[in-house]
Amino acid sequence: MRDDEVRARLNQVNPWWRAAAAGSDPLAWSQDDRTLRDRAQHDLGYRSTVLDDLATDQLDDRLILLRGPRRVGKSVALKDAALALCRRPDVDPRQVIYLPADGMNVRGLTRAIALGRELTRSVDIASGPRRRVWLLDEVTGIDGWTAALKFPRDNTSFGDDTVVCTGSSWSDTGEIERDLLAGRAGSTNARRLRLLHPMRFRDVLAATRPHIPRPQPVAVWDLQGEASRKSATDLELFVDELDLAWQAYLTSGGFPRAVAEHTRTGAVGKAFLDDLEAWLHRDVDRDGAIDSIPRLLGELHARSTAPINRTAVASSLCYANRQSFDLRLNRLVRNFAAIWCHQLSDNGDRVSGAQSKLYLTDPLLSWLGHHLRAGTPVPNMTALTESALAVHLAIAIDDQQPGRWVSSDTVGYLRTGSGNEIDFGPIAIPTASGTTHTTPVEAKWVTQGWRSEALVTENRFGAGVLATKNITSFTHPAWAIPAPVLALLLG
Repeated sequence: MRDDEVRARLNQVNPWWRAAAAGSDPLAWSQDDRTLRDRAQHDLGYRSTVLDDLATDQLDDRLILLRGPRRVGKSVALKDAALALCRRPDVDPRQVIYLPADGMNVRGLTRAIALGRELTRSVDIASGPRRRVWLLDEVTGIDGWTAALKFPRDNTSFGDDTVVCTGSSWSDTGEIERDLLAGRAGSTNARRLRLLHPMRFRDVLAATRPHIPRPQPVAVWDLQGEASRKSATDLELFVDELDLAWQAYLTSGGFPRAVAEHTRTGAVGKAFLDDLEAWLHRDVDRDGAIDSIPRLLGELHARSTAPINRTAVASSLCYANRQSFDLRLNRLVRNFAAIWCHQLSDNGDRVSGAQSKLYLTDPLLSWLGHHLRAGTPVPNMTALTESALAVHLAIAIDDQQPGRWVSSDTVGYLRTGSGNEIDFGPIAIPTASGTTHTTPVEAKWVTQGWRSEALVTENRFGAGVLATKNITSFTHPAWAIPAPVLALLLG
């Protein structure tokens, strides 16, 4: 891009600059902003808190990398952050620089950094140099973007600014750590690597059925503590409503637009389903047939409750070889559409060479095959429950120790000596008082006969939680807790 094109883009997407210069309302732009207008069409009141600290913390030299799947609301979160910053009396709106990086190359990014500060130089005249807040949207799609940011971070006033970068993949994690994070902790302890996931069950419940109580989350190692017992006991009065809410969540998933459409019409619109399919086709299997993604996701969901035999599945889906299939699986994981569940040993280490499970990270992804390709079966609610709890548990573990999600080091299953499986075995977690382990969890979504299912976990660990459909029981070493209640306890 030429300098005049970069200047034009910056001026166009930062309307609060002109308002500040003219002395007019620096918030008026939000009424006409396309991103916020689109959100308003499907708005149930949900707001991500992933960047809330920008509205309250002192501006400093931190760098934040925000990642998550497409269509989850990263651009909306950036616009909400810009709006919050424009409200701050201690921030001149010209300190806020938003840049959508779609279609840019590394030279355009480099020039945008130089021109962004040049175009906002008036804020430095009255009281000397002032920090900027850079909101760089989908910048990780630019080849060489980490190197392009490294030089000005190390050698110019850009290094004193707050910089937020968003992206939809983590394939360049090594370059990020090498170029941008090493030795740059910033002036605060703010979390630098952040993930924005689809709405969790707690978020969906708050937006769609706010009258149902939502207990405070508990630690992942304390699912059998007194707080869990009390919350699960209190929610027995709402068990039927929670069951219906859980089934609705397993049908709509957590993408904000999908939740709104399902709440208002009883179904997710085909336009949004097509949008999700187009994202995955482009980022996961762009050379595949038009129906490759629905077929792939339908097959993965059908096999999600057992370790996946990649050779057999590659053959059934007519991939040229297992390597071709593995490539697509890894792309799904890198784009936050799936998460690995590796087999673990008794001490929590991954079992080398063992087959792994693979869970889709949002229930709606499991429905794409059924909705978009004739003949693909309706997703199974028990399998959806297991996948959803895996994701809730993985997020809770990553919140406790950031980086575990992108390292595929969150959930894992165990095999017993008799050949049974425990869905989610104990995982080592650091705490203030030392290392502890998560509570083992088995997901069955049953309405009766839960004791026989719980005995596998109970015999192995002497404790644990079985996720049921509507049964609550604390009378045995392994507890029964309804799946939606367990999801709320996880966060």
